[in-house]
Amino acid sequence: MNLRCKYCHRKGIRIVGHRGHDEVRRAFVRFADWARLHYSFPVLLRVYLSNSRRLKTIENEIVTASFFYPFDKTAYPFVRVATGDYLELKAKLTRDNALASMLCSLSHELVHYWQWLETGATTEVGTATRSRKIVAEYSNYVRHP
Repeated sequence: MNLRCKYCHRKGIRIVGHRGHDEVRRAFVRFADWARLHYSFPVLLRVYLSNSRRLKTIENEIVTASFFYPFDKTAYPFVRVATGDYLELKAKLTRDNALASMLCSLSHELVHYWQWLETGATTEVGTATRSRKIVAEYSNYVRHP
């Protein structure tokens, strides 16, 4: 399955964080740097950070993160992550645990990205386990997210 845009050959993961909380953006950038070394991103994946507490999907679900995959093979997929409740989570859980929680949301969507690459669709089966493993691997690499 050829999922690359026929006009450009961009790949990788990019964090677009001008709307999200700055501390979360920096943690996501560090995580993306690590992920590029350990995982494949053959089709460009942009991760947009939102300053909202929750996001609404095209199915009208209220979520903390979402993955959008295009039906048009010339378009790119993207992830959105809500960071608006970061300060509240940080006060309740500590900085590291709040960031780990948000990285777990991102990892969950990364699993959907890889599912889409492999099958053209996504499923929740096994996604939570795989996303926790990714964050656990990352925690072995860094002291603080």
